[in-house]
Amino acid sequence: MTTLEFHGHPGIGEPVSGEALIASDNFSARYDLNRIDGVFSRPQHKLFGQSYVGKILVLNAAKGGVATAWMFHAMKSVDVIPKALLLNFANPILAQGAAFAGFPLMDRFDDDITSLIRSGDRVEVFPKEGKIVVTR
Repeated sequence: MTTLEFHGHPGIGEPVSGEALIASDNFSARYDLNRIDGVFSRPQHKLFGQSYVGKILVLNAAKGGVATAWMFHAMKSVDVIPKALLLNFANPILAQGAAFAGFPLMDRFDDDITSLIRSGDRVEVFPKEGKIVVTR
């Protein structure tokens, strides 16, 4: 078993841990997710058809606008939400949505986070410390 530690910008939310789900694609809650069935729904997305519920999502960059802010809150209220979102680059709207929902979010890692973690890795997220611990 190997343990790795990575650092990014201090994030939002409380510590969580779970299984990683990775793609180098960008992320929009509005356009990429089926928020009822809990799967990636945009056919062009590399994670199309896969469940994001209870996963630590690791993706490239935020895309989209204000809808994401309320979508995280709505998704959390029905428990159809990932455990956390790790991005190379978030945007203010995504950060606002994460704060509103109390949803763990981190970004701006030292290296491309989508190339450092593999789907299936166990990830512990410590947003306030800007740290993640990966076990594989």
